[in-house]
Amino acid sequence: VMAEAAPFNYVNVTTILDAAKQSAAEHDGRALVVVLDHITDAGNLGAIARSAECVGASGIVIPNKRAARVTAATYKSSAGAIAHVPVAQVSNLVQTMSRLKEEGFWIAGATEHAKDLIWKSNLKGKIALVMGNEQEGISRLVMEHCDFLVKLPIEGEVASLNVAQAATACMYEWLRQNQ
Repeated sequence: VMAEAAPFNYVNVTTILDAAKQSAAEHDGRALVVVLDHITDAGNLGAIARSAECVGASGIVIPNKRAARVTAATYKSSAGAIAHVPVAQVSNLVQTMSRLKEEGFWIAGATEHAKDLIWKSNLKGKIALVMGNEQEGISRLVMEHCDFLVKLPIEGEVASLNVAQAATACMYEWLRQNQ
């Protein structure tokens, strides 16, 4: 048996911003956009999409080069959630972050190098959560354009979590603070 599937239908950033406006109107001003800085594993993209859908994120932004694309592995690891979360491919993450700021978003970069724990950071309202590449984390240029940096507490010997696990923890902290 052979089947041909249509390519994934990426949206433009305006579609995600429109969804964020609707979310903010319906949920006391809260909206979440997840920005992925060159995540390379399609499975991680799917796991992040699943968590984003579960917390009610308005969408995911990914670069159009040197980053995972939505594939069959993404659908599998997202348990189908990728079909319910708008994903935008952009040519320039920093320009997109500037546009998010113009729309009233605060940009929170999640990095193990941050000084502040995420639990002590204000994630209320409209937040764009930036998650970095599996090996390098958030790039220097993208990090410089974040409004603030946060990290998860690590008590063990390993320095960081898998990006999908870390993204999930951060998204749920955003949801907790906005309940």
